[in-house]
Amino acid sequence: MGIIGVGAYLPDNIVTNRDMENRVDTNDEWIRTRTGIEERRIASDQMDTSDMAIIAAKKALLDASLDASDIDLILVATATPDTAFPSVACMVQEALEVNNIPAMDVSAACSGFVYALITAHQFIAANTYKNVLIIGSEKFSKIIDWSDRNTCVLFGDGAGAVILGEVSKEKGILSFELGADGTGGKHLAVDKKTNFVGMNGREVFKFATRQMPESCLNVIEKAGLKKEDVNFLIPHQANVRIIDAARERLGLEKDKVSTTVIKHGNTSAASIPLALFTEIQNGRINDGDVIVMVGFGGGLTWGSACLRWGK
Repeated sequence: MGIIGVGAYLPDNIVTNRDMENRVDTNDEWIRTRTGIEERRIASDQMDTSDMAIIAAKKALLDASLDASDIDLILVATATPDTAFPSVACMVQEALEVNNIPAMDVSAACSGFVYALITAHQFIAANTYKNVLIIGSEKFSKIIDWSDRNTCVLFGDGAGAVILGEVSKEKGILSFELGADGTGGKHLAVDKKTNFVGMNGREVFKFATRQMPESCLNVIEKAGLKKEDVNFLIPHQANVRIIDAARERLGLEKDKVSTTVIKHGNTSAASIPLALFTEIQNGRINDGDVIVMVGFGGGLTWGSACLRWGK
């Protein structure tokens, strides 16, 4: 099975690095040289995680030429749900008016989309469901300490959605890997007292630059391919330096790697589907291309998938 529809949503409000200079003690050069980020989107107070998820979901359904009634399961990857419960997935279900189908959230921070994608893959492989709606949606702006210059410049809001369903035999997901190391959870976590994101940037950087390329190579090997066979890499959009480390390990040219982090910032579980949507729109992903998606995040978690693009 493979991806048969893609949708996305980004808030209209663009916050540039120059804007950040007015909020916190930082500057454009400092942000760009350390992260590659130039701007990010921030949702309004009236728009929450579920609102963005619903918009992205409807676009994915349209792209797949499906009705909401064709969906058998809804999975939403998010670390920033509207409330503890009901789940964002149930809110999406209500909005799509598809009562009684299962719906649940998946919590694996920035790795969440890949975790949800592979969960959907397993349900379809077991002949339990046929079409699964998978959404990554985040409103990180509501759990950011806007006085902490080490974190507030990094994150943005948005949503991306895909529909996983039947594709031709040679297309679709070829291999995958999921992993976690709970001993590193303290390095990227939400503070219990403040409910703000805290991060040990040095440790997260070390983890990401080691784990992302290693996971990519693992799924390429599991798919029976070589790194030279990869046409495009869609990594979690956290930091250009981390992305470059993975790109160099795979021996890919810069034009074969998505770097939407420059304009989107780190949108956590939404970053990979947002990047996928953007690169399709830009004409950089073509039928038959071998694509590797890879994410890492709080937990610490990681996940990757190798697929051949097309229906």
